[in-house]
Amino acid sequence: MRAAAVVVCVGLLTGGAEAPPGFTALADVDPTVRQDMRYAGDRNFTGDPVEGYEEPVCLLARPAAEALRRAQRRLLRRGLSLKVYDCYRPQRAVDRFVRWAGDASDQRTKAEFYPDVDKSRLIPEGYIAEKSGHSRGSTVDVTLVSLAGGRELDMGTHFDFFGPRSHTDSPAVPAAARANRRLLVEALGDAGFVNLPEEWWHFTFKPEAFPDSFFDFPVSAGSVRP
Repeated sequence: MRAAAVVVCVGLLTGGAEAPPGFTALADVDPTVRQDMRYAGDRNFTGDPVEGYEEPVCLLARPAAEALRRAQRRLLRRGLSLKVYDCYRPQRAVDRFVRWAGDASDQRTKAEFYPDVDKSRLIPEGYIAEKSGHSRGSTVDVTLVSLAGGRELDMGTHFDFFGPRSHTDSPAVPAAARANRRLLVEALGDAGFVNLPEEWWHFTFKPEAFPDSFFDFPVSAGSVRP
């Protein structure tokens, strides 16, 4: 959720638009990557389904999807799988996060997602931002799952935990969790992804296919052109 670099918004699409050429559904590139699209349901820090997520599907710029496939192939041989929580994120969803952060009366998810940070500090401290790299289509939120038991590996915090323990190199999490974070960083780094140091789950494929654009088409299978 950290703030994106200041970039001029080019090609921002209006509601109801399709994805531009170059986007794809991850399932069409690699159906073995597990998907748990949190913002399409209520298991997220807002406590509600988020605007713009019409279906629980992962959409990405094709180079990023193909890079995930390369990482997945290596991990499957080690008895592991990737699981994505979020991929492309429409601007309307980002706008919803900002409105939520400004609503001091809604504290439903504080105990789970931001127990140590006052809600009024989420925007000033960069946990919530008015623009997100996810809206460019090359950023994913992801974890690792054991194929044997189907359980997520211990990463020390859950996804979207707002606090210093989510920093990838945080010394405040157990050694096993730090090792699992390093494994995730190495697996995705070998495929061309760069981790955001403040969030162990956040990775961006470089070079980005749409580095200067923040899109707003809805998250649905129908948004992706054949």
